[in-house]
Amino acid sequence: MLLKDKTIIITGASSGIGAAAAQIFAAEGARLVISARREDRLTDLAARIDQGAGRIAVLAGDVTAPGHAEALVTLAQDRFGGLDGAFNNAGQTGSGARVHEIADAEWQQLIATNLTAAFMAARAQVPALLARGGGALVFTGSFIGHTAVLPGMGSYAAAKAGLIGLVQALAVDYGPQRIRANALLPGGTLTEMAGDAATNPETGGFISGLHALKRMAEPAEIARAALFLLSDHASFITGSAMLADGGNSICKV
Repeated sequence: MLLKDKTIIITGASSGIGAAAAQIFAAEGARLVISARREDRLTDLAARIDQGAGRIAVLAGDVTAPGHAEALVTLAQDRFGGLDGAFNNAGQTGSGARVHEIADAEWQQLIATNLTAAFMAARAQVPALLARGGGALVFTGSFIGHTAVLPGMGSYAAAKAGLIGLVQALAVDYGPQRIRANALLPGGTLTEMAGDAATNPETGGFISGLHALKRMAEPAEIARAALFLLSDHASFITGSAMLADGGNSICKV
């Protein structure tokens, strides 16, 4: 029970990696506050996992909305007495436009979702972790913007590269107070964000071929890496950009 009686926030929890994390973290003993924009999916997920135990709280909303990060922390404190960690997982990829074609609105939206929302989450979560005597923060980054960039992903790459810098700053600022912060960098994962990679053999084959393992990840595989970083097994890991990319970063053929 790696997260026994720990209270964890998960954003982007309605599908993909976030939904897998909710199931795995709950099985490992966590009390959860889950969030995403699609309230119906959150409610269904919580009902399937919790089965009336009262260990999962749901708050739908947009991570870029003012006050949402604070509301998640308040819910954790009101329902479960405090906060021990967070998996700040929500993200967005963009249209695939090349840099000179990116509209202002798209740039601003991707920076807001993938970077500014992480800052707002950390700003709200850190005081609650300090009150608890420490804790752990995990942010979903990407190999994109760190070891490689695919065509048409300039805004996404810039945001995810900035996220690693934010994680390093959090690790340095709050390490003496026993708060750890890490970025988790998945490779290609079979989620809705991957588009038709799961159903189109040509697309799926191309993306799989970018990885040393010659396949894409299941969401649960990435969620288990987040579990490790949130758990005491990662007690001396902070400020890292941990690749869980199936060898994408080292594979050239």
